[in-house]
Amino acid sequence: MAPTSQQAKQLKAKQISGGKAPKARVQRYLKSTESQLVEGAKSTLLLKGIRCSQAMATVLKDLRAMQAPHTKLLSKKNTIVPFDTDGQHSLEFLSTKNDCSLFAMASHNKKRPNNLVLGRTFDRQILDMMELGILRYKSLADYGGSVPKKRIGSKPLMLFVGDLWHHDGTCTKLQNFLIDFYRGDPVEKLVASGLDHIMVFTAADGPNEKPLFHQRTYFCKLKKNPSGGKAPVPYLVNCGPDMDFQVRRTQFASPDLWKASLKQPTAVQRKKAKNKSTNMFGETVGRLHLEYQNVEKAQGRKSKALRIAAKEEAEEEKAAVEAELEREKESMGMEFKQTYGFEEDETERHRHGRKK
Repeated sequence: MAPTSQQAKQLKAKQISGGKAPKARVQRYLKSTESQLVEGAKSTLLLKGIRCSQAMATVLKDLRAMQAPHTKLLSKKNTIVPFDTDGQHSLEFLSTKNDCSLFAMASHNKKRPNNLVLGRTFDRQILDMMELGILRYKSLADYGGSVPKKRIGSKPLMLFVGDLWHHDGTCTKLQNFLIDFYRGDPVEKLVASGLDHIMVFTAADGPNEKPLFHQRTYFCKLKKNPSGGKAPVPYLVNCGPDMDFQVRRTQFASPDLWKASLKQPTAVQRKKAKNKSTNMFGETVGRLHLEYQNVEKAQGRKSKALRIAAKEEAEEEKAAVEAELEREKESMGMEFKQTYGFEEDETERHRHGRKK
């Protein structure tokens, strides 16, 4: 039987304290590492593999500059094979020790040159990993010091170009991972002046029937609109880092683990608004439920003009009825005369004369 969360917490406290009762410092540390209703920015652990070239070390430094201050770079090389069971245990240990839920490991060898393994963890176990082979790279240093750089802690605008992001399953999961990897601090509102860089990811067909991905980074400088509008106009300048890469190997989460990672606490979930929907144009459409109203019997305030109009309408209707009756009377009289040879009025006069 699997231990409960409380039992696992007590067991971890004993392991940290050496089998003794945990001290207050250990209890504070365990409380800080517990899951929270609203999580902050995810930290990234950057480490080197068994063999790491100078070019791949530059990639790790640029990733630290892009994700600062939520990143930690380890300088020593590690004997870790990410896609092996022992290597995954080592990555889980280092991620838990450094309190990082994202990791990137760079390596270089003859079989897999310029190799970059990106991954993320959930509940202190590896959720998914992707091995990227870098084909072309242009670092921040290659652009020189004259090119403006992003500010520390700023959030990027991310643009994904290409149909493969929506039609290919691996590309869709890679898109989800890249958004989680570069998103930074979760915020509810953004200030236009705080958007200082844009990351563009383009997916295209590459060699060996594998998709080729192009990552480009631009510095966004806002200037006054020459047309006179209130919104500023962005001007883009290449600032790096830029890379072209292909996906070599992947290890995605099982359906049960992926479903558990997407689960949100009840206190954070938004309540579903009843009778409210959004149409294809982004407009909010609401529906109101009211009791039946008999409009015909509803009495409202009538003005003098409406009363005169109603009176004239009644008189016209009465005159039309009288005219119709008169026409019917004339037609009946003509039929009577054709049948009996005299009018109906003469019969009435003879009848009254006999009575006298």
